[in-house]
This record gives sequence, structure tokens and C-alpha cells, in this order.
Amino acid sequence: MEEEEVLVEFRTSKALLEGHFLLSSGRHSAHYLQCARVLMNPGRASRLAIALAGKLPRDLRKSIDKVVSPAMGGLIIGHEMGRALEVDALFVERPEGSFEFRRGFSLEPGDRVLMVEDVVTTGKSSREAMDAIREAGGIVVAASALVDRSAGEVDLGVPFHPLLQINFPTYAPDELPPELAEIPAAKPGSRATT
Repeated sequence: MEEEEVLVEFRTSKALLEGHFLLSSGRHSAHYLQCARVLMNPGRASRLAIALAGKLPRDLRKSIDKVVSPAMGGLIIGHEMGRALEVDALFVERPEGSFEFRRGFSLEPGDRVLMVEDVVTTGKSSREAMDAIREAGGIVVAASALVDRSAGEVDLGVPFHPLLQINFPTYAPDELPPELAEIPAAKPGSRATT
């Protein structure tokens, strides 16, 4: 799947939003990718996961024991990546502020894990999810995401394979351009800002 085909999937599902958005990182943007909308159609979610799995090097694909994604945003794409790679898909949750495995999920010591996100901007939540995987005995062999909002700038400490790289500018609250500052900020994400 080419970049423009991925963007068509986002536009078709009305998942590419324009306005003034407060991101979970605390930064502001004139664009927001609502991955929950692009993934709400099972056929589309499957196509995107198959395309994302295809971005992984063949030897990496064959070495993955489990897929782990952070809740909430990574749940659907993580599940679909598990299906595409034919491995179990687990998720970590933040019941008290830090990620942990719950619901009977666990890793075997030495499990080789692919951490899967919907969108990576600063990489903070990805790194926190990978910390939880390591604490549970897993080895994070790589990370992947539908969208890398950092345009290749994020460093997760492991090989990172996004389906799409974009560079929508983000701004600190005190750096807002005047045209953005005039619009009230919306918080469309599932997580409170930090």
C-alpha cells in the first residue's frame, strides 16, 4: 500500500481532521488523525494491518512471538497485526498512570515482542509500553505504527516501522501561530494530556 493509498483510507473514513487540536503530548496541531475512525471498519483495519506487516523485514516477521499494543489507541491495530502475523495480540493498560498487563495477559520470559501503536508523535507512550513489556520479561525486537507523526525524528531505541510518515507541525502552548490561537482547541483523543 502506497502512502497516498493510506491517506485515501484516512480521508474516506473522515479520520483526517483539520482545526485546532490539543494532542496527548500537550502540544497543539492544526491536524489530527483519528485512527479509531479509520480502524472502525474491519475490512479497512485488516488491509492496513496487512500493509503494515508487509513493511516489516521478512526475518523480523518470522521472529515475532507476540504483538503488544497500548490501550486504547493501539487495541484494534494491535489485534489486526496479531492476525496478520499469526501470533497472539495482547495489550497493556494504564489503570493507575503506568502501563501494565492485566486481564490474565502475560509474557513468557524471552518472548520476542513487536510493540504496535496507532500514532506515534513524541514516542512517550510507546516507550512506556515497551518498559512494561520488558518488566514482564519480553524482549522488544521492534515497534510499528500506522502513522509516525514525527516524520522520522522519533527514537524508540528499537527498529521502528511505520506505515505512513507525516510531518504536521506541532506547537508548544506558548508557540501557537496566531491563526491557530484564534480557534478553541479540541481534545479528540482518548487520553488526558500530560
